Amino acid sequence: MAAISRCLANGSLSSVSSPTSNHHRSRLRILSSAVRSSIDSNKINLSCSDLSKWNSSGLSTDERWWERRREDGGRREGTGVVQCSAGLEGIGGRVARQRGGVAISERAKVVAMMALVMLLCNADRVVMSVAVVPLAAQYGWSSSFVGIVQSSFLWGYVISSMVGGTLADRYGGKRVMACAAALWSLATFLTPLAAHKSTAALLAIRALFGLAEGVAFPTMSTFLPRWFPTHERATAVGISMAGFHLGNVISFLATPIIMSNIGINGTFAFFASLGYAWLCVWLLFISNEPHDSPHISQVELELIQAGRTESKSKSNKFPSLRLLMSKIQMWAIVVANVVNNWGYFVLLSWMPVYFKTVYDVNLKQAAWFSAIPWAVMALSGYVAGASADFLIKSGFSVTLVRKIVQSIGFVGPGVALLCLSFAKTPAVAALLMTIALSLSSFSQAGYFCNVQDVAPKYAGSLHGITNGIGTVAAIISTIGTGYFVQWLGSFQAFLTLTAVLYFSATVFYNLYATGDLIFS
Repeated sequence: MAAISRCLANGSLSSVSSPTSNHHRSRLRILSSAVRSSIDSNKINLSCSDLSKWNSSGLSTDERWWERRREDGGRREGTGVVQCSAGLEGIGGRVARQRGGVAISERAKVVAMMALVMLLCNADRVVMSVAVVPLAAQYGWSSSFVGIVQSSFLWGYVISSMVGGTLADRYGGKRVMACAAALWSLATFLTPLAAHKSTAALLAIRALFGLAEGVAFPTMSTFLPRWFPTHERATAVGISMAGFHLGNVISFLATPIIMSNIGINGTFAFFASLGYAWLCVWLLFISNEPHDSPHISQVELELIQAGRTESKSKSNKFPSLRLLMSKIQMWAIVVANVVNNWGYFVLLSWMPVYFKTVYDVNLKQAAWFSAIPWAVMALSGYVAGASADFLIKSGFSVTLVRKIVQSIGFVGPGVALLCLSFAKTPAVAALLMTIALSLSSFSQAGYFCNVQDVAPKYAGSLHGITNGIGTVAAIISTIGTGYFVQWLGSFQAFLTLTAVLYFSATVFYNLYATGDLIFS
């Protein structure tokens, strides 16, 4: 005990490691108050040299984080706590056992809930992409009208996506996302009922659905930067977008199965109920700002605040549209958004129809072939974000990193879509679409994060504007695909056009994009 006291006085006792574990470098944090009050000298016989030797191996990022948290321990009734870190890194790595429980960082909770709501956001969209096949057969819709039905979601989406960021900036991302999820879940429930009533009612409900979902991306764009330092931001977006793409997978696979058991109405009702379940958890446990959270530690709060890209200007005045559009760097983001939305919604809306029409597979087989690309895209989206953050932390400029990942996100899909004309089997087509979608996910760490680079103060509003313009392109591409198929009897001509747009946008983005602050 005397040896420990001397070490405490000299500052030597900072970590104790178990030498018996080859896989987990756990260290026990023993607060000085706990040592002096509750450690029996007959049970511990450690010299200062032993403790110094263990400490000299260095602390991981998580362990240093917990070392700082030790300073907060005195606020908790002055009791001693043994804290353990297994050296987990990153957003989800702030995990420690305390008094038999598990403490998880608030950032991990936030990104998990954001990923989940983005999953539901996309899953609810895909239900219609699958259900439109039996609905078209039931109501006698032509290919061109199917395109109109699919695009009606975007009619409302284009409006709300332009104002969603402004709403999130003004009222807070928590409140806006909650209202959006409640409304799109209601519209999901009403969709098959509206289809039975009339085509006008169906188009109106789908437009309402898009109106609600349009705020999801700009809200995410403005909400995550409040919770994550710059060097974690692309990873947070990647995780959230992984959830978004998993929504495709789950919905593509589950919808035909659920539909065969409880019918079309029951399927839409099931997915709507999931939205309201998420809403309850979101309202109870997530805060709009880190400093509003009753559960966040002072250390984590300081970490978030220290890593933010803050604007030097205290003015709340939003830049004029004329000023925004006078910056060629903003046009680089707009063009990238337009082309990304063009290609994304073509594949999202038409993939099941493509497999059924071109390869004559049944609905369940079409759903399986459609789900595979989105499953891989969910993983690649996380890889893209983590890779971009790694390059930035390694010293590469933000501008260079954004251009690299965006080039991958456009050139890869362009080549894959051109190769689709040579696919003779649905398996080969699914492989090429998997390549196209998985590489297109790199855009998440490209132009999507670029808005936060050039104007962090107005990220939500700017993302809403650029995404609104991109949504107009998505409407054109979704309807255009239907007319191309009806007039030419082939998907490939439209896919070739999409590939050309990918290549052109790559050149434009590399010439004019920047990762530097423009609007402060």
